[in-house]
Amino acid sequence: MRAFVFPGQGAQAVGMGKELAEAYPSAKAVYDEVDAALGEKLSDIIWGDDQDKLTLTQNAQPALMATSLAVMAALKDEGVGIDAASFVAGHSLGEYSALAAAGTFSIADAARLLRKRGEAMQAAVPVGQGAMAAVLGLDFDAVTAVAADAAQGEVCQVANQNDPTQNVLSGGQAAVERAIDMAKEAGAKRAILLPVSAPFHCALMQPAADVMAQALADVTMNAPSSPVVANVVAEAVSDPDQIRKLLVEQVTGQVRWMSSVQWMSANGVTEIWEIGAGKALSGMIRRIDREIATRAALSPDDVKAAADALNA
Repeated sequence: MRAFVFPGQGAQAVGMGKELAEAYPSAKAVYDEVDAALGEKLSDIIWGDDQDKLTLTQNAQPALMATSLAVMAALKDEGVGIDAASFVAGHSLGEYSALAAAGTFSIADAARLLRKRGEAMQAAVPVGQGAMAAVLGLDFDAVTAVAADAAQGEVCQVANQNDPTQNVLSGGQAAVERAIDMAKEAGAKRAILLPVSAPFHCALMQPAADVMAQALADVTMNAPSSPVVANVVAEAVSDPDQIRKLLVEQVTGQVRWMSSVQWMSANGVTEIWEIGAGKALSGMIRRIDREIATRAALSPDDVKAAADALNA
């Protein structure tokens, strides 16, 4: 069995998907659809030369989704549909890419939702009041304990459970800085502030969750054609009402990526394809379960190789 997974924020790079759009009209059509949905040429930012502008949360989120869905469109041209995957999953915003790929909502709706999500997450906490930090070399339980000790009445939570050696903390600036020192004292190999503009996936994001609850309530949702392994429960879901609820919870909730990969492995997945920009998820998956084969697809050559492998 195989799964398709879709990357989250941090994977963006200027120029991503440009070769694909030039090689496959169907891929270019995805970017055109996103541009039309947003009422601006996001594709000009994606294929421009301003990495900082692309990295702005409200741009990066729909841009990464567009690139992943462009890869899916090219794969479809080569005879590979979403039905090639028994499950789909995505890291944070990548869950929206997974859901759009599986037909839960349209690409246009996904673009509008992610633009709103990015803006709401940015607006939820004034710049400089929140922070995130990566902790390497401590297990999840140890990092959870560090977060609890560092909170001291403020917010400090494990935001991302990425793999056995990498967890991400999120919360108030002072609390996260305390957690960095405590993590090092507890034996972390590294504990470093991340260059992010807001403290994602923690209780401080509640204003953004409220915005998304309203936005998601207004969107038509279908059952996904392949079950989606949701971040916050780390198991497959197919009911549109449950998906809607979990997407709201995801804004403040933990991205349980390691548990999601373990669930897929326990349910028969032996091969995972990373669809879209970067290879960060493939690296995490290898650290979680070396028995799972990983491949990535972004360029036209990747798509051809994927089609050869998946159509065999």
